[in-house]
Amino acid sequence: MFRSVVISGPPAIGKTTIARGLAKEFELKYLSGGDVLKDLARDEGFSTGRDDFWDTEAGMKFLNMRKGNPQFDRKVDEKLRNLFLTEDVVITSYTLPWLVDGGMKIWLAGSQENSAKRMTTRDHISYEEASEIVRKRYAENKMIYKKLYGFDFGDDLSVFDAIINTDDLGPEQVLEQAKAAVKNHYGTKTVGRS
Repeated sequence: MFRSVVISGPPAIGKTTIARGLAKEFELKYLSGGDVLKDLARDEGFSTGRDDFWDTEAGMKFLNMRKGNPQFDRKVDEKLRNLFLTEDVVITSYTLPWLVDGGMKIWLAGSQENSAKRMTTRDHISYEEASEIVRKRYAENKMIYKKLYGFDFGDDLSVFDAIINTDDLGPEQVLEQAKAAVKNHYGTKTVGRS
């Protein structure tokens, strides 16, 4: 039995931080849906080396291209689905929780204001700029995934095993709650590589 975990939530909520922490704690492979999508952007000629690529002008240009071609998302989701079902892995993905059965699914909840504050610190941009990026990416994700797969991103949370509200918590506190949720889901002796 594979022990897979998927972390989802709005943009800039802390998914990567928590996923990397869980991967280290439970000796799981870490993979980001955004990194797989970046590979496709690189194939299209974009320079994707920056960690904050999605928040740059080039990143936004690729995201606009992506809106017109659902094959980008379908390719990413198919790769993530296969890895989720065949490996001990923790994945960050906007869509995967709605597309697979089994495993452990965690939603990181929080306000767009706090996401914008995180982005301000992470990407060294103004709060106004971060707030606009967060709002736009969230709205675009909702539209794309409703059209592509028919689910309501951010509204239908029935597929999740755990929901953690990050607003009044630091990253360490969120990680501790996520660790506890994974241990509760899989049992303390079965988590990690066999």
